[in-house]
Amino acid sequence: MNQSLPAAAIAQLFLDARSHNGWLDQPVPDAQLQQLYATLKQGPTSNNCCPARFVFVRSAEAKQQLLPALKGHNGEKMLQAPVTAIVAFDSRFFELLPELFPIYDAAAPYRDNPQAAHLAALRNGSLQGAYLMLAARALGLDCGPMSGFDNAQVDATFFPDGRWKSNFLCSLGYGDVSKLRPAGPRLPFDQACRLA
Repeated sequence: MNQSLPAAAIAQLFLDARSHNGWLDQPVPDAQLQQLYATLKQGPTSNNCCPARFVFVRSAEAKQQLLPALKGHNGEKMLQAPVTAIVAFDSRFFELLPELFPIYDAAAPYRDNPQAAHLAALRNGSLQGAYLMLAARALGLDCGPMSGFDNAQVDATFFPDGRWKSNFLCSLGYGDVSKLRPAGPRLPFDQACRLA
């Protein structure tokens, strides 16, 4: 655990990885999605709260249900992708904390404080969404994260009981490199970081 990953692994996860907009006609099997979740779920969350929930949209029917909520070219990208994950969070995640974190009553700060529960779910669910992308890349898949969609419409369609809330979308599959745009710039260390 104390050794750096090989340069090729770091390149696959970060340096050479891109957000894809076009996809090859190559399916992502159920077993690979199960392996993806088995990998990402090991990433840390506060008090092991694990609030993220994932809907892997892949059938033609489910894609048509998701399509009206997407904006601009995101609908076209989603339809072409083998799978698009709705990265959501469980607004009542704390009800599972006695099982996930039995050390003490970690649910107490959230039971009567919806604002605190929402913030914890969004923060930790976003972390788990990032783990999804890194795990996908580690397993040889490409990612196409998207935020251009109507959350309320997605929630009404896929989570009508109101407990789960959508955060962002991420298409998964094998990217078509011919459709990549040039990589965007990143901020240098001195502009984005401070040493204190």
